[in-house]
Amino acid sequence: MDHRPQKSTSTSTSRSVLDASGDIPNPTRLRLARKRRGLTQTALAKKIGVIRRAVVAHEAGHYSPSGETLDAMSNVLGFPIEFFYGDDIDVPSVDTGSFRSMKKMTAAQRDMALSQAALGIHLSGWLEVKFDLPAPDLPDLSCEREPVAAAATLRRMWGLGSLSIRNMIHLLESKGVRVFSLAVDAKEVDAFSMWKGKPFVFLNTHKTSEHSRFDAAHELGHLVMHKHGSPLGKELEKEANQFASAFLMPEGSVIAHRPRFPSYQTIVRIKKVWTTSVSATAYRLHELGLITEWQYRGLCVEIAKRGRSVEPDEAPRETSQILQKALKLLHGEGMGRSGLAQALNLPVSELENLLFGLAMSGIDGGGKRTPTPPAQLKRVK
Repeated sequence: MDHRPQKSTSTSTSRSVLDASGDIPNPTRLRLARKRRGLTQTALAKKIGVIRRAVVAHEAGHYSPSGETLDAMSNVLGFPIEFFYGDDIDVPSVDTGSFRSMKKMTAAQRDMALSQAALGIHLSGWLEVKFDLPAPDLPDLSCEREPVAAAATLRRMWGLGSLSIRNMIHLLESKGVRVFSLAVDAKEVDAFSMWKGKPFVFLNTHKTSEHSRFDAAHELGHLVMHKHGSPLGKELEKEANQFASAFLMPEGSVIAHRPRFPSYQTIVRIKKVWTTSVSATAYRLHELGLITEWQYRGLCVEIAKRGRSVEPDEAPRETSQILQKALKLLHGEGMGRSGLAQALNLPVSELENLLFGLAMSGIDGGGKRTPTPPAQLKRVK
């Protein structure tokens, strides 16, 4: 079936051109748009004034919706009509991504997150045609039995030594990981990662910088340790946490900065060495036996009193080099936010969701650290 995208200057013109062509909207795109809005087929049918059986038929590609129905779908789902007539978009399955707190998430929340991931992959593919992006350079460490050993191996392979990592997003991007923001209005939805030809990480950019860095390291653990299996379940989540802790806070570095008096204020001070949260820093000290059980419990009580969602002396938020540079180059060629969204046949809001906290400014208008290689983008088309 040919789902050729059509260009137009208005919704009404677009609808008439598409109707005249006889093309049937791409079923994968109809389903993606519906799930991105967290709607069931029944709910969508009610909103656009048709029976559920009609929505089922449209999403199965049996026949094309009428012009009025197509307009209603576009308005309710917030996607331009042109979006429904593109090539197939592969929506990742639940087994593909590394979701945390799976049991707390509703089916609608999972669908919303996975459909956003599909749009991120769609955007990444478009950028790869335009720019020469870094190739993936993530080793397969599934043979490592211990997450701490895997973290040490990866640091050695990447030449990081025991120094603190300046910027996790820049490091991931330099190794070919595509990083996007995750915008789902639910606290149950956390960061996740997946392999879709290339490695992808989607971060909840509403969290503190320290928590977001740990999430990035956690997902990196999934990508290198659990590539050949479905990274689900408490045990594998525990492994990814252990990897992240050891990767961000190498044992030698932590021992070198071991506090003589592990008070809350001391932890706040030394956490800046690795740009980690007070909770993660205290846990790592306890994990390495550098503070006693009694001292660790006292720190946990103090952290809980002050609120775990509040990070003292929060670090500046990390942003993307790749997305910033690509968007600035496009902007210099006259393609701003609206133009990019139009080229992708996406609503501007979806583009903003993917870039939120990472590269919005480029669209319109503690101790020594490892140096992060600057992103070098070359226009290829």
